[in-house]
Amino acid sequence: MKKTISMMIAATAFSVSTGIASVESVDPFYRVDRFADLEVLRYKVPGFEKLTLQQKKLLYYLSQAAIEGRDIIYDQNCKWNLAIRRTLEAVYTQYKGDRSSDDFEALETYLKQVWFANGIHHHYSTDKFVPGFGQEFFEKAVKSVDTRYLPLQKGETVNQLLANISPVIFDPAIDAKRVNQAEGEDLVLTSAGNYYDGVTQAEAEAFYNKMKNPDDLRPVSYGLNSRLVKRNGKIEERVYKVGGLYSKALEKIVYWLEKAASVAENAQQKAVIEKLISYNKTGNLKEFDEYAILWVNDLDSDIDFVNGFTETYGDPLGMKASWEALVNFKNKEASERTHIISANAQWFEDNSPVDNCFKKEKVKGVSAKVITAAILGGDTYPSTAIGINLPNSNWIRHEHGSKSVTIENITEAYDKAAQGNGFAEEFVWSDKERELMEKYGFQADNLHTDLHECLGHASGKLLPGTDSDALKAHSSTLEEARADLFALYYMADPKIVELKLLPNAEAYKSEYYKYMMNGLMTQLTRIEPGKNIEEAHMRNRQLIARYVFEKGQKDNVVEMKKKDGKTFVVINDYAKMRSLLGELLAEIQRIKSTGDYEAGRDLVETYGVKVDPELHKEVLSRYEKLNIAPYKGFVNPVYTAVTDKKGDITDVTISYDESYIDQMLRYSKDYSNLPTYNY
Repeated sequence: MKKTISMMIAATAFSVSTGIASVESVDPFYRVDRFADLEVLRYKVPGFEKLTLQQKKLLYYLSQAAIEGRDIIYDQNCKWNLAIRRTLEAVYTQYKGDRSSDDFEALETYLKQVWFANGIHHHYSTDKFVPGFGQEFFEKAVKSVDTRYLPLQKGETVNQLLANISPVIFDPAIDAKRVNQAEGEDLVLTSAGNYYDGVTQAEAEAFYNKMKNPDDLRPVSYGLNSRLVKRNGKIEERVYKVGGLYSKALEKIVYWLEKAASVAENAQQKAVIEKLISYNKTGNLKEFDEYAILWVNDLDSDIDFVNGFTETYGDPLGMKASWEALVNFKNKEASERTHIISANAQWFEDNSPVDNCFKKEKVKGVSAKVITAAILGGDTYPSTAIGINLPNSNWIRHEHGSKSVTIENITEAYDKAAQGNGFAEEFVWSDKERELMEKYGFQADNLHTDLHECLGHASGKLLPGTDSDALKAHSSTLEEARADLFALYYMADPKIVELKLLPNAEAYKSEYYKYMMNGLMTQLTRIEPGKNIEEAHMRNRQLIARYVFEKGQKDNVVEMKKKDGKTFVVINDYAKMRSLLGELLAEIQRIKSTGDYEAGRDLVETYGVKVDPELHKEVLSRYEKLNIAPYKGFVNPVYTAVTDKKGDITDVTISYDESYIDQMLRYSKDYSNLPTYNY
């Protein structure tokens, strides 16, 4: 699972920067493009040049496999995405009219948004984008393009293409939400994600409930790698595999994985890659579990990767996985702190404030490291998580452990890009809090990620007979809250200073303040006026912050105070705040361990969903004046294989020069592996 956007590498997707103003000038290396509410950054890959030739080859082959699945995530996000993206790209590259007109510039912005979100819905809010250009302009522009550049299927006319995609782009009522989480609605029918076709929520839940055996102690992840469709009254799964759904893309992925296997660092890593290849060919979920077990036990390899159908945030029912990829290598120096955490995992589990019956008697296989991201793909590109803990299967985590990573070159890029932006001066209560955050913010934030991924997701256990899907649509929110609470609770423990993970007993307050400020106020910059919170990580953060605020009112633990007509968060009692965090952690662990859906739903709906409209209006107004993009993502570096006359690779070079537009157009040209419509 990811912090904050969850992975078989997160998910989670929020900037870790403190936003502290700095006298340092922002390094222009990191900034690439800015449009709408988005900013595209660049990340460095320190240490790449020190890799051996074999490691560089492995990284190169895995990076190719990571990009080859790009079309899959577009199609998963909405069945019209590939047709719309390819049509927009044809207009953008071939249009001969006035390219300086307001309509064309708005089309360029819209296309950049589609690239960023892997489709027509915002990557975070999942609301459909509103085009700034008119339908008449769009259709005339499409008709002006030579038809050989348009994504026309056999026998399809331009008018038929437009009849398919124009209503989707311009009618706000059609496919309005990629992932709908609104209580009381049919979440399948009202979500535009392409994981179900022709089935209702009740039919989907009944289909998978019928498959489950309550006595099976090692269940597969039902529905993880398939689309559920209803044809002629019959419901069936269409499995993602070579020879099945998404075959053309998976064939290319397998091709590069086979090359990667030939240069694996060791036998264990080779076995991991070969099992993933086999799983891609069969689509058998038992093989996926076998792959996950091999992967979590591969602790000796420096190069590591995720490639496949992993996280379930895109499915409103939390069962079906989006395709994602990440290639990385170990940051050995920075990994020392995660090794310390892993070595003390049993102590943290034993001293957790949850009921003893929900604790693991013996924590197994908790491994953690700090990594350097080398390539991002699928659902981790352009927007990516800053930390990952996988696999997600509860029984595999219990019996074999989990692998946790913090992606430090990504957190560094976020931090560098945020220097001097004025955020802290606008939203932080006083110099005392600003000084804490400036002094300890980056260190405390990385530690929070380490604890969240390494221990939070790996902690606790389900009671025998508890269905891992029992919390349904609220599962992701509650799981991320559980991991965040575990991390926050322990950051203030003296054990952290004893282990030299933080320098003193004051440092944790930086993270406590930032978390409360974000959960109660500043994350609202990502919500449109009049709307409530739907994204799982945002619900998680508000749930925790609002719970602490409301439960602590009697003792004035946290206040919302006014100064110069502006609202600020003030923490009056950090110790009592920690006690409230422990109380909530104990309850959410109970909910997860027992599968108490009603209690979980009540927590989420009571604290995590509703937005105060007046506070929201104020926050948006203050934030707008700072001219900061609330969402950030990345372009990838470009890896080039250098070959000799025989075609053998003699080196792999890295460059950072490619622009956002050039990278997206190159990917669409070189890695478009799927047909426009994937039925």
